Amino acid sequence: MARTFRLTADGGSRGNPGPAGYGAVVSENGKILAELFDVIGIATNNVAEYSGLLAGLTHIHSLDSEGIVEVSMDSKLVVEQMSGRWQIKHADMRDLAKQCRDAHNPALITYKWIPRDENSHADRLANKALDGGSAHKPAAVVQENFLTDRLRSSEVPTMIYFVRHGETILTPMRKFSGTGPLDPELMADGFLQAERVAQEVAKLKPDILIASPLQRTRQTAEAIARSTSLEIIFDQDWYELSFGSWDGKSIEEVKAESPEDYQAWLNSSSHRPGGGESYDEARIRIEAAIEKVVAEYPGKKVVVVTHNGVIKSAANIAIGGPNDGVFHMDASPCSISSISIWPSDGLRALRSFNEGGHHR
Repeated sequence: MARTFRLTADGGSRGNPGPAGYGAVVSENGKILAELFDVIGIATNNVAEYSGLLAGLTHIHSLDSEGIVEVSMDSKLVVEQMSGRWQIKHADMRDLAKQCRDAHNPALITYKWIPRDENSHADRLANKALDGGSAHKPAAVVQENFLTDRLRSSEVPTMIYFVRHGETILTPMRKFSGTGPLDPELMADGFLQAERVAQEVAKLKPDILIASPLQRTRQTAEAIARSTSLEIIFDQDWYELSFGSWDGKSIEEVKAESPEDYQAWLNSSSHRPGGGESYDEARIRIEAAIEKVVAEYPGKKVVVVTHNGVIKSAANIAIGGPNDGVFHMDASPCSISSISIWPSDGLRALRSFNEGGHHR
């Protein structure tokens, strides 16, 4: 009878890129067989995560070349790419994936995404490797030097241009507008804003147009589609956060009706407003959506028509900001924000935020 192994793996980089290490836990029938961890020099999070997977699969193959393997990781990118659902167009990332496939028979392996807190054992091992590894330059120095080199690199980054939708009836009054049943349309001013931003986007000569399927983003994307002749790809990954029972209410109304709930939301990015979606939960979804764009469109110019909460989260992810950093940003209607991402290593750089000169 075939043996069944469970593998959890993780990797991390202090600086992304910076000093990097991986951790992997191999178990069978609930018993831990191996704890694997090591440093890998200067690398990015993506490379470190793949390295953890490779180490685990290599070890399992040495135990039983015919063993069934259940892999669980909190990296959406690795899980989706190794499952074959996301394309791997960049040569360096394809090589990493090939090494993992060569390590153990892919037909015997299944992949599952798990939340970060369920992968804490492998994460601790990755940090253990980093804490006990050889001396490196400070991560901040590595990040600064590497970013300078990447900006001078000949590799063409994927450019993501985030466009917030135009004004709806809720926007001027600063009312919460999530994924609830209201799903407001653009007002007259919103349509005018959409036409203006569409002309600005056309100057960028984008290759791909993606949009949240909600009405306000759909209508804004339609204006951009007319100016660029691009087909709109609708993707729910770019939905605004859900604000639950707060949807359609102003800040003053929420504070009057649910003062403790509102204060808890201000105090923590893990709080679910009105029982909806927290910024921490949204961050996981949005980071996975970014990784998917880079995996499927390396080196392309991609326009994503989405929402304020999403754009703030994406910018915060790009700079590696603390989760509560989203409370200190705001994207105006039909503004443009942009991020560069180098497909070979996943390095991200925030290029612009809340550009709105085209509305003057």
